[in-house]
Amino acid sequence: MLALLLQTFGITAPVFSMLFLGVLLRRIGSIDPPFINTASALVFNATMPVMLFLGIYHSDLHRAASPAVMLYFCLATLGGFLVAWGWAIWRVPREDRGVYVQGAFRGNNGIVGLALATSLYGEHGLALGSVLAALVILCYNTLATVVLAIYSPVLKSDPLSIARQVLVNPLILGVLAALPFAWWGIHLPAWLLTSGEYFARMTLPLALICIGGTLSLPVLRSSGPLALSASLMKMVWLPALCTSVAWLCGFRGAELGVLFLYFASPTAAASFVMARAAQANAELAAAIVVVTTLAAALTTNLGLFILQWGGWI
Repeated sequence: MLALLLQTFGITAPVFSMLFLGVLLRRIGSIDPPFINTASALVFNATMPVMLFLGIYHSDLHRAASPAVMLYFCLATLGGFLVAWGWAIWRVPREDRGVYVQGAFRGNNGIVGLALATSLYGEHGLALGSVLAALVILCYNTLATVVLAIYSPVLKSDPLSIARQVLVNPLILGVLAALPFAWWGIHLPAWLLTSGEYFARMTLPLALICIGGTLSLPVLRSSGPLALSASLMKMVWLPALCTSVAWLCGFRGAELGVLFLYFASPTAAASFVMARAAQANAELAAAIVVVTTLAAALTTNLGLFILQWGGWI
């Protein structure tokens, strides 16, 4: 467990270093709101779609693809999304519901979840996690687009407009474009892949610096209750519910372990980028990312300890 704790810290520490760098750069005036707006738009429209494309392009979609695991993950994700949305309708101001729901169900599986799955189960964890990652991106971005559009002050929320926004979402387009290449093993020129990797490497540092530049003590205080509520939903209630149902459905071993890690991952930095694109409460989105990332080292290790203690993984 100590080794796993150190592994988790090794994953989350770079995230926090970029967040704090964003806070510092904003404090000394090296970045300002116009820069944050421009950089967030660049991440959403260009660098993150390329990063997602390359992540799926390099995945082996044929290996360790379990239809049962994939179907359960889709259904559990939809169920968690509906639970978070129902709670938000009851307890969250209307203007913050889209950001709250997105932060409460959307995990950072492509980085934290996949890294921990690989750490625990080696090549099998990497293969299973990579297959799930492609599904994760489609599910999360589609549902996030829907709920943000419904509550956004600038996006249309009728069914046709929402469908159009889903289909033209750059993140979803990046995933869809990569699927044929990964499935049929179509190779791209090495120079093009190298250029794409250079471009994609900007994504996470730039997104995290923008999140840090948005944070301030007044924002954290004002977002505190909602951010804490969404974080508890993301890191405690939904992982416990979804993993328990997976156990009842008969999942064991690596499949149950990877499912838990994906359900228990902290909120993705992409949620902040999409919140800004929808002109929603990006400060709340940033606070949720920070709180869930802080909580991950504790809740992930506790959940794994319980599952290992029970002999289920």
